[in-house]
Amino acid sequence: MDDIDRRLLALLQQDATQSYAVLGKAVGLSAGAAHERVRKLREAGVIRATTVDVDPAALDLGVLAYVMVDSSAWMGDSAEAFAALPEIQEAHVIAGNASVLVKVRTATTEQLQDVLRRLYAIEGVSGTHATVVLETFFERSVHAG
Repeated sequence: MDDIDRRLLALLQQDATQSYAVLGKAVGLSAGAAHERVRKLREAGVIRATTVDVDPAALDLGVLAYVMVDSSAWMGDSAEAFAALPEIQEAHVIAGNASVLVKVRTATTEQLQDVLRRLYAIEGVSGTHATVVLETFFERSVHAG
């Protein structure tokens, strides 16, 4: 990946709806050359998805919690069990006192409690420690530039 690829990625992260002509002009390439570079970045897995960033509150998902999951066994093979809970947006195997860290979004604290109950049903889970977010200052994505 060179500087032009990094600049293309930064431009796409600002607005993924830009045309290849606009992208190419911004980095000194033709529309076709910009398209080819973006295609190669997709094939290489550098660009994992093109998506829309939606405000969770607009979908009535205003409760955000981070949950540390304790376990009685190695949880590294449990990705599918965590992914089966649609309220979990992220799940990470971690080092430290807990085994897994999950990011959960729900509409109510009662729904969060239900997610915690369903986490206990995952084989090997022995406990949870939830931290409910009161306010988010900012969130960042990974940036190329």
